[in-house]
Amino acid sequence: MNKTILIGRLTRDPEVRYTQGSNPTAVAKYSLAVPRKFKRDGEPDCDFINCVAFGKSAEFAEKYLHKGTKIAVVGRIQTGSYTNKDGQKVYTTDVVVEEQEFCESKSQQQESQRTAPSSNDGFMNIPDGIDEELPFN
Repeated sequence: MNKTILIGRLTRDPEVRYTQGSNPTAVAKYSLAVPRKFKRDGEPDCDFINCVAFGKSAEFAEKYLHKGTKIAVVGRIQTGSYTNKDGQKVYTTDVVVEEQEFCESKSQQQESQRTAPSSNDGFMNIPDGIDEELPFN
C-alpha cells in the first residue's frame, strides 16, 4: 500500500502549468514544510516535501493555496529520474496529491503570519539541497 498523509505549510506559492494538447490539464507543484515530532540539536526541525497535483486539485491549488497556508495532503509517493543538461542522472521523490484540504481558517492563517518569526530580509531560510534542478525550464 502506498499512502501518505502530511500536514504542513507551503514554502512558496504553487507553480502551475498546463499540459499541451486538445484537452490541457493543470499540473501544480508545491513544497510543504512538515514539522518533525522529535527534534535533536543540530538537525532540521522540518522536512521539505515536494508535492504535485493534477486536474481539479491543481486548479484548486492555483486558486486557493499560497505561501504559508497550512494544509493536509493525502496522496502517494512517486519516484522517478531524469538526466539533467550536464548529463547527470537526477532522482526525484514527490507526493502525488489525491486529496488536499485546509487545516486552519483564514483568520487563523492571518494571525499565524503576523506572529511568525521572520528574518531581517523577509525571506525564510531553506536548507541546502532543497532546490534540486527541475526537469523543465
